[in-house]
Formats: sequence, structure tokens, C-alpha cells
Amino acid sequence: MTSHSPSASSSTATPGVCIAATASGSGKTTIATGLIAALASRMKVAPFKVGPDYIDPGYHSIASGCVGRNLDSVLCGNDLIGPLYHYGSQHADIAVVEGVMGLFDGRISDGAGSTADIAAKLGIPILLIVDARGMSQSVGAVVRGFATARSDVRIAGVILNKVGSDRHAAVCREAVEAEGIPVVGSIPRQHDIVVPSRHLGLVTAIEHGEAALKAIQSMEKLIEQTCDVDRISALADCSYTGPMWDPTTVVDKVGQPTIAMAGGPAFTFGYAEHRELLEAAGATVVVFDPLQDALPACDGLIIPGGFPEEHVVELATRQDLRSAIAHMVAENKPIYGECAGMLWLLETLNDHPMLGVIGTGADMGHRLTLGYRTAVAMTDSIMYQTGERVIGHEFHHTRLRQPQAPGFEPAWGWRSWSGDKVFEGFVGGTVLASYLHCHPAATPMAVQRFVAASEASRR
Repeated sequence: MTSHSPSASSSTATPGVCIAATASGSGKTTIATGLIAALASRMKVAPFKVGPDYIDPGYHSIASGCVGRNLDSVLCGNDLIGPLYHYGSQHADIAVVEGVMGLFDGRISDGAGSTADIAAKLGIPILLIVDARGMSQSVGAVVRGFATARSDVRIAGVILNKVGSDRHAAVCREAVEAEGIPVVGSIPRQHDIVVPSRHLGLVTAIEHGEAALKAIQSMEKLIEQTCDVDRISALADCSYTGPMWDPTTVVDKVGQPTIAMAGGPAFTFGYAEHRELLEAAGATVVVFDPLQDALPACDGLIIPGGFPEEHVVELATRQDLRSAIAHMVAENKPIYGECAGMLWLLETLNDHPMLGVIGTGADMGHRLTLGYRTAVAMTDSIMYQTGERVIGHEFHHTRLRQPQAPGFEPAWGWRSWSGDKVFEGFVGGTVLASYLHCHPAATPMAVQRFVAASEASRR
């Protein structure tokens, strides 16, 4: 869909480092979060996560005291990566970007959106984490291969993880530094720093509560003891000198509605730019926790992603919210539900009563549905016009009992890997709900339309 360009002014962006790894499971999140916390004790840190991950940025936010943001060139396009990084790091002394999967792994069809792509686009150096278990001199060959795979990617340092002894660490260090790349950290095998996980990854920081803070403090202590934090800080760099994204330049102010946004432990998946764009378009955003709060007086409702299945019993008891949101539907107030938000709008989830706006149910326990989708809007809605295209992301373990519901049309259509037509989501009146996660910075006009629809309901 058509979107406004970033701010035209150009300047040098904040220097940063990118924490990458040879593969998933190498310790990126522990090391990146600990490093962010260690650096935050010295300076102001802007944290980022590559890809459509919603969970790691929550830990980054606690560790840094700043908003965690995402950099996803598949969802947002290559041209927005620099401007979004520039905007998100503009008041910081240093940025730390945590990668995704292995350094060169991205969208499965073509590798787009990899950590290497993001680092190359920004011109920031990479600290490569190598899981040293089962290797000694071979670590040097691994690092050489990663360092020479792409000429536009610079590995400035290596962090050895899960080394078995001082002797093991010394041999690995010698092998790596023989390739001309310094080792800036050597971390022994740990058994006491564990962040809880579930079917979609880590448990969110807000759910983990006080234990999340303690885990982050342990990560910080580990990095301080095993890595040369000051040397890492000195490696930070950035060659991006282009424009900076600015929410006030990509949407118009179209009213002054009040928009309620679900939050709390059940609905934690969202991008920082979403609220910034809503407010730039004139909205007042009020966040509420559906597990304990009443629905605020509002002109529109946004229900982001999260883990409603983990709180399904509590949600099922909120008959007051069911009635209040049914009243919103009757008054044609705009409602947008994204993934978990859509599940809450259904009649049932795992046989527990939900809001009952959309007359079908869903069940947990199915195989993971995961991947980027190039989708076309199948009908006009409060946010999209028929035929508009977006790139979104699916990530869920639920399945709808019926793909459609009375009174609703499909929101999106795309082709599956096998070439079959897929129709997904629900559009009915002023309700839009879908499994598809979209990045608001890539679709600012959709955010503006939602604010405009909320303003219309206010008037």
C-alpha cells in the first residue's frame, strides 16, 4: 500500500554493534541482554531485535531502560531499516542489535531479512557468538568461513560461548585470533541463567515479572565477568547517514479520538511505532489490562498479539468486557484484533467463552504455523482497501474451527507454498481481525485510517 517517505533530513546515525551467532540456540538473547544491561550502566543504550520477534525486545527494554524495537526488512522493506534505526537510536550513545537465527538465515525462500542484511544495510560491526562445545582448533575455521562469506559484512569480534575450561578457551581464542579477529569474550557453560520458554519461545518479560529482572541482572553479571565490555563499546560503528523516520511526517493528524489498546500479560505483542503513529495521527491511546481492568471510555479498540491461551480462564470470566465490546460493535466503533486479538474476539478458545464478536472458535495444540505472507486485501475494511498488498507474518499454534463466520468476509488472500489459494481473517462492519501481524511503520496509512474511523465514531 502507498506510504509516506521518511523525513528527508539526513545525519549520521548512532554507532552500534550487532550480536549475531552461527546458529539458533547459541546464546544470543542471554548475551545480548546481558551486554545491553552492562552497557546501560555506563551510557544510554538503544536496543533492537532483527525480525518479527516480540519477546526479546521486552527483555531488552528492562535491561536498557529504553524502548526495544524491531528491524525487519521483509515486513518494512530495505529502505526503512536505516530510518527506523536512526529514529530509535537518536538519543542514545550506542545501539545493540540482537540478530535472529544464524547470521545469514532469513526468510526461508530467499534469505531476505537476515541479520547479515540488517548489519550490512546499517554498516554496523558484528560480534559473532560461537558455541564452542565439541570444537577447539576448528573454531578458527568456522569464524573464517563466516567472516569471508560476504564482503559487505564485517565481523569485528568473537564471543566464545559454552567453553569447557580455561585451557579450552585458550585454544579456541588462539584459533580465532590467528584469523585476525579478536576474541572479546569467553563464557563458560552456565546452568543457572534460564529464561522460561513455551511453545512460541521465551515467556514474556511482563509475565515473568520480578524473576525477569533477576535473570537480567544475572546476565549482566555474567557479561561483566566474561566479556571486555569497554572494548566492545569501542568497536561500535555505523555508516548509515540517510534520513530518519518520523511518525509525524508519515501520517496526517485526522482527529482526537481516544483509542483503547489491550495490554498486560495476555496481550504483549506490539511494535513501539504503532502507538507513536496512532498518537501522531491525533489519537489518545489508553492501555488497559483485560485480565483486571474495565474497558476505558473509547472511540476505537486495538487488541494486539500475545498469549490469550495462557490466560483463557481469566479472560472467560470477563463478562463485563464481553458486554462492553459487544456494545462497541453495535455502535460501529472500529475494532482491530491481531492474532491473539482475533482469538479473543472469537466465540470460544479451547472451549472457553471469549468475546463472541466473531462466530467461530479456535483450539490450541496444532502444529506451528510460521512464516511471512504476501497478502492482498480481499475487501474494504476500516484499515485497508480492496487490492492493497502487505507483507505480514504468521506465528501461532492455534487453528480456527471454521475459517469463516456469519456476517464476515475474508480479510486477506495469498498463495500457499503449494500454490493453493488461502483466504484468512475477518472483515465485518467496523471489525477487522486476522492472524496476520503487520508492522505499522510499513503501513502508516492503515493506522491513519483507523484513527479516522475512531474519530468518525467519536463524532
